[in-house]
Amino acid sequence: MLKAVIFDFDGVITDSEILHLRSFNRVLAQYGIEIPTRDYYKEYLGLTDVDCFNLVAERNQPRLDGQKIENLVLQKNQIFEELAQTEGRIIGGVRDFLQMLKEKDVPMAICSGAVRAEIELILEQARLRHFFTVIVSAEQVKKGKPHPDGFLLTLRKLNNNRQRLITAGQCVVIEDSHWGLEAAKKAGIHTIAVTNSYDADELSLAEKIIPRLDELNIADLQQLCA
Repeated sequence: MLKAVIFDFDGVITDSEILHLRSFNRVLAQYGIEIPTRDYYKEYLGLTDVDCFNLVAERNQPRLDGQKIENLVLQKNQIFEELAQTEGRIIGGVRDFLQMLKEKDVPMAICSGAVRAEIELILEQARLRHFFTVIVSAEQVKKGKPHPDGFLLTLRKLNNNRQRLITAGQCVVIEDSHWGLEAAKKAGIHTIAVTNSYDADELSLAEKIIPRLDELNIADLQQLCA
């Protein structure tokens, strides 16, 4: 039986992946580095900011140590927040889907590789914050996706103060990348993919693949957890 739905954020709730790429590239310009769009979607999209900068450093600039990367993350976060305030938008169909789950009393959570401030900013602007009882962000886990740590932590937080615990098999994760799907699978959680960032053939790990969230109904979710 379905007991909770866990959402990725970028590429599932908000169409902000391109804003992340622009933010990374504005910061990296000081080193003469640019991540091409194709490379970002192929190799960087599912990673945390720290992991992204570490990968860039590994490939382009080995002199970037931990402290420098931490500073770059702060610069990137500031640029992203500026862009999100004017250019961030919620993906079509999301609001109706969240409202449907709320009316069915299904708890909702976010598990994202984005930092908490970015998530909260966009949710508050879009007036969606009240839908989510739990938010797990990049700062709360040592290993980001495709490791399952974030989803396992989200499940633990969903179970806080519950007498009847929600199991992994009673949850559905909604993701837009193979990194996230792999993490959810490792956590033992059912998976749905939306084709907002990648074509369906790149999301074959998912149990169900859809183009828009509002094409799902409660019966679809219950069937996965049956």
